[in-house]
Amino acid sequence: MKFDTKAIRAGSLQSEFGENSEALFLTSSYVFDSSSQAAARFAGNEPGNIYSRFTNPTVTMFQDRLAALEGGEACVATSSGMSAILAIIMGLCSCGDHIVASRSIFGTTVQLFSNILKRWGLEVTFVSLTNLNEWEEAIQKNTKLFFVETPSNPLTEVTDIKALSIIAHQKDIKLVVDNCFCSPALQKPLLFDADIIHHSVTKYIDGQGRCLGGAVVTDKKTIEPIYQFLRTAGPTMSAFNAWVFLKGLETLSIRMHAHSKNAFHLASWLESQPRVDRVYYPGLASHPQHKLALTQQKTGGAIVSFEVKGNQKEAWSLIDSTRLISITANLGDVKSTITHPATTTHSRVSLEERQKAGIKDNLVRIAVGLEDIEDLKADLSSLSR
Repeated sequence: MKFDTKAIRAGSLQSEFGENSEALFLTSSYVFDSSSQAAARFAGNEPGNIYSRFTNPTVTMFQDRLAALEGGEACVATSSGMSAILAIIMGLCSCGDHIVASRSIFGTTVQLFSNILKRWGLEVTFVSLTNLNEWEEAIQKNTKLFFVETPSNPLTEVTDIKALSIIAHQKDIKLVVDNCFCSPALQKPLLFDADIIHHSVTKYIDGQGRCLGGAVVTDKKTIEPIYQFLRTAGPTMSAFNAWVFLKGLETLSIRMHAHSKNAFHLASWLESQPRVDRVYYPGLASHPQHKLALTQQKTGGAIVSFEVKGNQKEAWSLIDSTRLISITANLGDVKSTITHPATTTHSRVSLEERQKAGIKDNLVRIAVGLEDIEDLKADLSSLSR
């Protein structure tokens, strides 16, 4: 099946009632035919549902569909994007292990690595997303994972996934790629030899800002310890949220290409505005990794960041002048959103680390939605004056 067909059909299960739309199974537990069947299920000797903390038919449908779209063998779904990252680390790493991560990642991910997991003996070295020499130099004997977002949040930097995977695999290190900004509709990191895909399903896979969720896609062997952590610790995706995300996947491709079309037009317009110093968007020829991006991505995506002339005062003034675009740090919605990364998504990252990551006080990020592009330009018209 082609991508758009998989997005609608892959992973679907049908009960004896013959429903055409995927069923929502709101149950905590499941009834067994006998004691021996219960024992076989718990021992893993017989397939089937046990308890919705780790097995639920609706969640399974979502997992199987997302795995099919990413080209992976297996998927586990979690309660949020951050819990998916936690599941990867807790499943694959131990106290004293080492991770190399890009500086250009979500601020909360930085906090998870630097503060919480550090207390449990995990070492993390942050390096430039685009300078592959830094990745190679940061490798230690105990390095287990490389972790990247590409494109990155919020500057939409792009790394060479294939080249980074070669560096990782020479030392038996697994490469984790956060594919949140593109989704499998625009980018499939496994095709470039990444090992693990991370998703904040909350974003474009949902697509309408309704529910929280996360997911991990990889091969069957790698997924097993991640699944075992989920089974025991329980950062589980709810059946209702999985059902919503199944509906989101059905329109994913259409939405992502529409988002990208709007984002490209807005980014091009922003480059010509007198109050804009610089625009960051992989679809623009001015982007430093433009050519690389279009070898890995179908389009430039939906995220546009730009620096206004001035400082935080001017950035806040622009954001506060909008009347249509929603002022919120979330992204992936059909509604366009606008935020000031230095004081929202990356506010808990130190000033020094923000500076290293290139996140200035005059930086504004827009997740471009599906409104009419002329209305979005009008809402940002103060940039023309």
